Amino acid sequence: MILIIITVSSGLSYAQEKKVKATWGEGVIVGGYVDEGAYLNFAGPALKFSGNSFSVLAGLLPSLRFKEDKSEGDTKNSLVTSALGFGLTGVYKHVAVQVPFFYNPKTAVSDGKWNVGIG
Repeated sequence: MILIIITVSSGLSYAQEKKVKATWGEGVIVGGYVDEGAYLNFAGPALKFSGNSFSVLAGLLPSLRFKEDKSEGDTKNSLVTSALGFGLTGVYKHVAVQVPFFYNPKTAVSDGKWNVGIG
């Protein structure tokens, strides 16, 4: 019992000596092309595999999509819409390459389908 108390108390005193390093702004923002429109992704929750100067992320991509609605008539979709995709993002130093997948739901004139992009 005394050994456990000594071990725990020495661990607590060691933990108090550690310095905490806080960083701000770690993240990836990527612009690209998908389904005849542009997108701006903010890499969200992901599994991250890191090396010395590179990393690969596989995860969700909260996005803003920019696409003009070319339908006939008075009612049209907004130029900017929000979307949630998924995909792979490769980062080397400060350059990112991304392969996102987005789903376009079924409409009156087209079936729902997955679209792949590049950014």
